[in-house]
Amino acid sequence: EVQLVESGGGLVQPGGSLRLSCAASGFTFGSAAMSWVRQAPGKGLEWVSSISRTGRSYADSVKGRFTISRDNAKNTLYLQMNSLKPEDTAVYYCAFQGSGEKGQGTQVTVSS
Repeated sequence: EVQLVESGGGLVQPGGSLRLSCAASGFTFGSAAMSWVRQAPGKGLEWVSSISRTGRSYADSVKGRFTISRDNAKNTLYLQMNSLKPEDTAVYYCAFQGSGEKGQGTQVTVSS
């Protein structure tokens, strides 16, 4: 059974930073393509970033500010978010591309 548990969200001021984590289990994490997606209030899911054997990719809206990484020894996916903006406010989910499943999400709120 695929399990994905996100953590690390919270309230941060504009310009601040947060690091999200996603603890994964139930599949071979080390070879899995993984993504972060987000959903802002009243909007649909938006792809944020992906990581796979071939590399990393980012949405234009977060390029240069967010960094995706992974620790295969800990079965954990990360999203380092710097220079946060109010428009980054959303529930952030990690997703396993193999099945399309995602976790329960973690809330990120950027506000002064």
